[in-house]
Amino acid sequence: MAVSNGILIGKGEQQVFLDPRFANRHGLIAGATGTGKTISLQILAEGLSRLGVPVFLADIKGDLTGLALAGTDNPKITERVASIGVDNFHFEGYPSVLWDLLGEQGHPVRATISDMGPLLLSRLLELNDTQEGVLNLAFKFADDEGLLLLDLKDLRALLQAIAEQAKELQTVYGNISASTVGAIQRRLLVLEQEGGDKFFGEPSLDLNNFIRTDAQGRGQINILAADKLINSPRLYATFLLWMLSELFEQLPEVGDVEKPRLVFFFDEAHLLFTDAPKALLTKIEQVVKLIRSKGVGIYFITQTPLDIPDSVLGQLGNRIQHALRAFTPRDQKAVRAAAETFRANPAFDTETVITEMGVGEALVSVLEQQGTPSIVQRTKIRPPQSRIGPLNSTERAALIRQSAFAGRYDVTIDRESAYERLTQRAQQMAAQANALEQAKEQEKLARRLEASTPRASTRQSPVEAFITSTARTVGTKLGKEIVRGLFGTLFGGRR
Repeated sequence: MAVSNGILIGKGEQQVFLDPRFANRHGLIAGATGTGKTISLQILAEGLSRLGVPVFLADIKGDLTGLALAGTDNPKITERVASIGVDNFHFEGYPSVLWDLLGEQGHPVRATISDMGPLLLSRLLELNDTQEGVLNLAFKFADDEGLLLLDLKDLRALLQAIAEQAKELQTVYGNISASTVGAIQRRLLVLEQEGGDKFFGEPSLDLNNFIRTDAQGRGQINILAADKLINSPRLYATFLLWMLSELFEQLPEVGDVEKPRLVFFFDEAHLLFTDAPKALLTKIEQVVKLIRSKGVGIYFITQTPLDIPDSVLGQLGNRIQHALRAFTPRDQKAVRAAAETFRANPAFDTETVITEMGVGEALVSVLEQQGTPSIVQRTKIRPPQSRIGPLNSTERAALIRQSAFAGRYDVTIDRESAYERLTQRAQQMAAQANALEQAKEQEKLARRLEASTPRASTRQSPVEAFITSTARTVGTKLGKEIVRGLFGTLFGGRR
């Protein structure tokens, strides 16, 4: 089972190593609270970094930042190092970068609304089928109109626009209910209050920034501050799934490799699957199944295997199972489920040992030879070489300041996008409507002025009427005489 360039996990009947050739076959670290899951995660991250493999991990409790600094000796560590037989054990820190969706305890992490897409946004906003349909419609309208969706105000403006144009858009996109749009808008408000406004926007994260090594060839350990983020579990879970989806789309196929290109550790993994709709579960299963061919490994950290759907659990080849407590029927079921996932060891009863192990012990089974799981061993987990426990505020600030990414993501960029375009369009339409209204008002005013202007009277006074009549009579008689005289002369009549 020993692998010369592998990652030493600990010692059971013999030393147990994780073969880097199978590290991208995913894994599970499970166990009750306080049984040592964090230490197991820490030693795997250290081992991968030493092999030149970059790591991303979510720091739920805030104590994994200690990876950046060397640990300190104490009698318990000395005793365990001796009992396991760790060669060349020395304390050291590892190249670490701190990230934070909220931008408070690390470099800001952002994604655009378009990057997230309607499926993950629907999951994040807990939309029903009808609301998800309207959100999909909104994204299609944005694509057709060439509108960039970068932040939450872009999405709000877009939803408002399609609601106002519902009748005009109905023949092309289908029914758009104002009440449905209003419900989505309310969910966006809740998301903003949970910190979503800080996550959505630009500059968006370049995931290639995770895949780096230092001058010594050690893999960069990317630590996401999640102690506050975990209070918004939907945002946390959606962000993790978005990262996997983006990497799946961006990275080329590499097939079987000597070591992974990148390894993820997802703490509180059950949050990825809690209340997830079938379409989303299918997507998670697909990504987990296929992303290993891109050289990416995923390790889920949770309390029991029951937290992970069977379709995903069956793809986790490397397993570290810490102690479980069987106090309730559900606990007993979890113990049985955990025991059944291991290749049995004739030296002990797996189900019994799971409930008996102490802190720092685990049942370990890893892939070996042709990718087959090893016989499970009751294993003492080796101590980490980095600090056990978090950095203080001064150390954290120094690490952020010295990072290669200092200043790169700190300032938000707000370029022209859907909000600006739709606002400008609304202003132009309002100006046109105002001009038309003014023209109508001016026309009404002109009509009123015309109606109120006095006209010259056509009625004649009695004297004027007499004179007009007399003139007409005289003119008529004189005219007749002239005509008569004229015709008489022409035809030789009497004079």
